[in-house]
Amino acid sequence: MATKYDTLPKHHRATQSEKLVIAASSLGTVFEWYDFYLYGLLATYISAQFFSGVNETTAFIFALAAFAAGFAVRPFGALVFGRIGDLVGRKNTFLVTMGIMGLSTFAVGLLPSYASIGVAAPIILLVMRLAQGLALGGEYGGAATYVAEHAPEGKRGLYTSWIQTTATFGLFAALLVVIGFRFTLGEDAFAAWGWRLPFLISILLLGVSMWIRLQLNESPVFQKMKEEGTTSKAPLTEAFGEWKNLRWVIIALLGAVAGQAVVWYAGQFYALFFLEKTLKVDGATANILIAIALALATPFFVVFGWLSDRIGRKPIILGGCALAALLYFPLFSALTGAANPALARAQASAPVSITASQAECAFQFDPVGRNKFDSSGCDIAKAYMAKAGVSYANADAPAGTPALVRIGGASFTAPDPGTLAGEEKIAAIAAFQDSLKAGLAAAGYPAKADPARINKVAVVAILWALAMLVTMVYGPIAAMLVELFPSRIRYTSMSLPYHVGNGWFGGFLPTTAFAMVAATGDIYYGLWYPVVIAAATVVIGLLFLPETFQRNIDA
Repeated sequence: MATKYDTLPKHHRATQSEKLVIAASSLGTVFEWYDFYLYGLLATYISAQFFSGVNETTAFIFALAAFAAGFAVRPFGALVFGRIGDLVGRKNTFLVTMGIMGLSTFAVGLLPSYASIGVAAPIILLVMRLAQGLALGGEYGGAATYVAEHAPEGKRGLYTSWIQTTATFGLFAALLVVIGFRFTLGEDAFAAWGWRLPFLISILLLGVSMWIRLQLNESPVFQKMKEEGTTSKAPLTEAFGEWKNLRWVIIALLGAVAGQAVVWYAGQFYALFFLEKTLKVDGATANILIAIALALATPFFVVFGWLSDRIGRKPIILGGCALAALLYFPLFSALTGAANPALARAQASAPVSITASQAECAFQFDPVGRNKFDSSGCDIAKAYMAKAGVSYANADAPAGTPALVRIGGASFTAPDPGTLAGEEKIAAIAAFQDSLKAGLAAAGYPAKADPARINKVAVVAILWALAMLVTMVYGPIAAMLVELFPSRIRYTSMSLPYHVGNGWFGGFLPTTAFAMVAATGDIYYGLWYPVVIAAATVVIGLLFLPETFQRNIDA
């Protein structure tokens, strides 16, 4: 039976009203990303408010782990809401995911701290974070599919690249709000209670976003399938139970999305955390510098989306992954020199090493918050260096050898806790830590970055280079994922690899990378995580990933 869609050319040229619908969809998605990324920007404050029962290093890693928990459940949100989107349509699914996201974000701003309600605080926080992850898992696939199915033939990369900008615009909006409150309230007030305000004002964005989404019309491709009765009756089974479709899900994940994800999170979130926690740049300055870099880089999402309509998706995505694998170590090393030149000089002129029996050294991460890292001299030395954010090399020694810390030409012998007890042990550890503090200061190691000596132009340039790699891999990815899968199971099929890649490979990057740094003492060691995954994606993508930019997506 003929329908009104049979008169449209494949794929029809977008009308003015459809372009407005696409803009509205993108704006709504910006607000969802704003909600989701607030947590990452405020991880330092959240660690102090909700994980104060553990040591400082563990608290921050826990805060990052709760941040990552929202990413962990994104694939499950993709399955649940992807199925709904393929069964009942894109528009109604948007409304449900937005409501869950907005209310969960608002609730975080009201949540009592650990000091008020104890362990219930981090548990409730985790529940809210999981709800956010489920909602976002259903959001992206729908938005990308919706926009692509409205786009004219030959312009899907350009049109969907606007959806790709929404994550950065959301992060940028969150940065501006956080910066505004920090400067308005002052650091003390912001740390005490002001950090809640960016979460609370999200209820206003929820109202605006729901109104925007209510204006949307259903995708013409889905509407056509619905009228013709060709929608999938079992999208999960069809997408993942049939090898012809499942193999493309696996190839999309390992040959494109995994690398895109680690480049995205290393270039934006890990870079921000690295500035604050490792290089000791004050949070407000770090936020401003990365906001400037993002503002300069964001137009290139659209540039690379447009370019992918002409030369293909594959060379741009894999090219960005390859450049990231090659450039991350030199870029982050340069970032140290530009943001904290005193630290860079101290590392070069007075490197730190800890010589001890590695069998007597604990991993510097305490999942239950009860390890004081004082059972061996090695633990005492490493715990202090981890807290100070000082990079050090490890050297093994025979069992029973006293731990020895070298700072340039100076040496410091750690006390043996096994021979001490009570007040004597406490006093010996305190004296050793004081001597390390003095030794680090004498060698030129700064307690924090000197704002007057930060080369802000160089820092912004390096952050911009990292963000440019993000635009290369992320700009064309939505169009490529849409084109890989048939329309009847597109929402479900593309959502899973995207959210496994970005939720697991990318979302766990800050937590994993900082744990790797804590374990080794090398502030750059965590970069091996994104470098290896990006390089593997290049190899797998070159071998198995097809070029998709000239495909018809109506089938």
